[in-house]
Amino acid sequence: MNWVNTYVDDYYNWLKEKTFIHEEPTTDWFLISTPFIGAFNDAIEIYAKRNGDRLILSDNGETMANLELQGLHIQGSKKRRSLLDSILLNYGLNVRDNELIIESNIENFSQCKHNFLSAITEVNDLYVLSNNNVASIFKEDVRIYLDSQNVIYTPDFISKGETGLEFNFDFQIAHKNKEIVIKSFNTINKQNLSTFLFSWEDIKPVREKSTKKDVRAIAVVNDSDKRVKNQFLDALKTKNADYILWSERDADNNKELLVA
Repeated sequence: MNWVNTYVDDYYNWLKEKTFIHEEPTTDWFLISTPFIGAFNDAIEIYAKRNGDRLILSDNGETMANLELQGLHIQGSKKRRSLLDSILLNYGLNVRDNELIIESNIENFSQCKHNFLSAITEVNDLYVLSNNNVASIFKEDVRIYLDSQNVIYTPDFISKGETGLEFNFDFQIAHKNKEIVIKSFNTINKQNLSTFLFSWEDIKPVREKSTKKDVRAIAVVNDSDKRVKNQFLDALKTKNADYILWSERDADNNKELLVA
């Protein structure tokens, strides 16, 4: 076992150790406090309730309220509402009176919790739209770049892995003998890098068995105004995942990664 495997295992052990469950008195709800960081550098908390064989997860309206506190008013912009609806659709969530909710069979608890946290994280990131100087979201920049290279892709690609969980990738490129999944990183850190490597390794054997193709992964990393730590790039290399630094996207070797 190499050092990356060790640290990925440590990461998931850490997730378990830092997750706390509290039963809400006089109600059927349980509060799950996670180690994921919310809008104000606090822990993301979700509420879970079981009704027979049905599961309900809720954020108690905190995600949307936090966006309002940061000056982002979703209802005041069709584009912002469209972005929110797209995120909710990708992860199977609904919004009721500004409360994010997901409902499913209780047997799908793991997948639902995973989807719910992923959605909250992405919705939290919408706060950047409150800054009028921001021209676009990095994921959209990557899409425009792929279009400029005449690459045919599937956006918001979802695939199930060996664990039975489904994972969302920003783009998927299908060639005759190769399949590429792409994740864009406006900011890369230990948390989202570990999640990306785990998700790719989880779907890789399943996709290769079903498609009879070699499955590759590319991380597109925004280094426009920030330095990307070498340890993150080394981790990608160790796990045989490719990467494209945004400042080097027009280099021939990077363009070749996208073609068969």
